[in-house]
Amino acid sequence: MKGTTILIDRAQGRELAAMMVDGKLVDLLIDPIEAKTPQPDAIYRAVVDRPIKGLHGAIVKLGAGQKGFLKDAKSLAPGAKILVQVTTFAEGSKAQPVSQRLLFKSRYLILTPGAPGINVARSIRDENERVRLLEIAHDIWPDDADDLGLILRTACIGVDDSEIADDLAQMLEAVRSVLSDTDGPAELLLDAPEAGYRAWRDWAPTEAHDVVNEQGCFDTHDVWDAVEQFKSAHAGLTGGAFMFVEPTRALVSVDVNTGADFSPAAALKANIAAMRELPRQLLLRGLGGQITVDFAPLAKKDRRQIEQVVKSAFKNDMVDTTLVGWTPLGHLELLRKRSRQPLETLL
Repeated sequence: MKGTTILIDRAQGRELAAMMVDGKLVDLLIDPIEAKTPQPDAIYRAVVDRPIKGLHGAIVKLGAGQKGFLKDAKSLAPGAKILVQVTTFAEGSKAQPVSQRLLFKSRYLILTPGAPGINVARSIRDENERVRLLEIAHDIWPDDADDLGLILRTACIGVDDSEIADDLAQMLEAVRSVLSDTDGPAELLLDAPEAGYRAWRDWAPTEAHDVVNEQGCFDTHDVWDAVEQFKSAHAGLTGGAFMFVEPTRALVSVDVNTGADFSPAAALKANIAAMRELPRQLLLRGLGGQITVDFAPLAKKDRRQIEQVVKSAFKNDMVDTTLVGWTPLGHLELLRKRSRQPLETLL
């Protein structure tokens, strides 16, 4: 199976989406069977509950007995009603992180209330295309949207103005509906999108691709067989090397091994292969937070090369990941946004 294939399926009353490239699973979205915690991107009318001393934050009520943690809440008094958006998944039983900085995302656009201005995604580097998109944006931008900002996403490349205008019209209607609904008790105003919509919104490859949207397509296209590989901590690498990717309470541990190859160059080859594969492993396993990598024997002189490989590998990753640095024991630490639930939880 050559090329990129997007698969949308349903099982147990929830949506599933998978992206296969040349027959290889590269991304996977699975809605929870029953969302017991607030999901990232969901927007709530919240009520400030109590401040958290020392953290300059506050616990806010989200309704239905759910609570969130809001940073930088020093100026908010208990009982204040505010709009917040869930940013990441919480660890364990902690309150869900939320923010007053709302982002409304579609396939082509991001609208930013309270942050006015029209911008083009930095990933669009062609100057002629940037100018074209800015001209379209200024032409279709309404006069009464002074407090809104607009970001044109990478998926806009080559798209005509009418399609972008239709997307903007739908987005403005949704944004205005939410922003005007500030009176009332704490409750959900805009639910997190389902897997199928997230796939349409975020998987917008510019190259030609096939979309299969039918019941059972995960079976007919061997998606479930590919998912089985990620139920185990073991991940095979080229040349017989392998690594273990194991979440613990405190962090995600990555242990790199050379396998049966004991040649002088085996360790460096295994470490490079592991770092090139790591973004895919973390994405499909739904893992985030602190990532600690224990390499196969690695000389200090090779650390710079490993850093370059890591930065290159994570450059196009869909989840924000920061290279923190090296520990005294020679481990590499990364910090990754908890934007997804662990695969083992969803399954």
